[in-house]
Amino acid sequence: MFGFHTHTPIKRLLIMRFSAMGDVAMTIPVLHALAKQNPDLRITMLTRRRFVPMFEWLPANVQTRGIDFEENDGIRGLTKVYKRLKSGHFDAVADLHDVLRTQYLRTCFIMGGTRVVVVDKGRKEKNNLINNGLTHSPLKPMTERYADVFRSLGMKMDLSEPMKFNLHGESFTKVQALAGKKQGSDRWIGVAPFAAHAQKVYPLDNMRQVVQLLATKGWKVFLFGAGKEETDILNSWEQANVVCTCGKLDGLKNEMLLMSQLDLMISMDSANMHLASLFAIPVLSIWGATHPKAGFVGYGQKEDSIVQLDLPCRPCSIYGSQPCQYGDIRCLDIAPETIVQKATNMLK
Repeated sequence: MFGFHTHTPIKRLLIMRFSAMGDVAMTIPVLHALAKQNPDLRITMLTRRRFVPMFEWLPANVQTRGIDFEENDGIRGLTKVYKRLKSGHFDAVADLHDVLRTQYLRTCFIMGGTRVVVVDKGRKEKNNLINNGLTHSPLKPMTERYADVFRSLGMKMDLSEPMKFNLHGESFTKVQALAGKKQGSDRWIGVAPFAAHAQKVYPLDNMRQVVQLLATKGWKVFLFGAGKEETDILNSWEQANVVCTCGKLDGLKNEMLLMSQLDLMISMDSANMHLASLFAIPVLSIWGATHPKAGFVGYGQKEDSIVQLDLPCRPCSIYGSQPCQYGDIRCLDIAPETIVQKATNMLK
């Protein structure tokens, strides 16, 4: 981390993280702790506009500002963004992304005399993890890397205290219209079968079997996805006790409210793993090309809730973007019954 060094007390802090969705979600428990432990700090979170609902339940000293890069991209667009942000008179800027866009914005702030700190993504350590595979020790969790940024500013930052959102007063009308009203003995399970890269996606035919097996137990299964292709696939999976949520909840906030009512979420190493984790919902995560050792496990998720195969080729990449060297993605050759048994044990 580096920055413009000054002894000016920090009262107004700007934080930047634009993507990916799961990485943005991982900032939330960190911001929650930061806001709670530093109540006099005024925090502004700058992220993509479509991610703003994720920050709905943070303490009152956190303000979220959304940006749409279709309207504000390139040097000219980012310069306009900077000029709007400058009016916030921030004492410091925390770059939790470290990409070209945030590099340009933080340079503008540095030139204006504002202190800037930047996350250490641990790129060298991640390369070593890929080269050494399963023999490598676990890397520092990404949440701790975010927290280190604020510690470098001299702020109180302890992630050991569990985060709990207050959902009292929230309207669950949209959720109940789709899901019905949950009874005491009901079991609601979320299934999010997709991820950004194919090397992280459990075979869909197998996942459909998982969904069917769960539904035959009398449990209600809610399918999460986005976009036309995913929606078409998940709509075709609907049957008794299986509901596709795609496009039916009127936005991300209501999807998250439904997640808050689940008894279990089954997810890949993807954004939905992180979103469900924010509500302290048990998450059964399935890992393929990537590995929990890289530091991207869901908030509060335990090792015994992870399903994976210990193959010497894993992890073949940090984000799952590299094609399988064998061409068969054998790291995800896991029987549907194994997933269902794990889910059953977790529900007990």
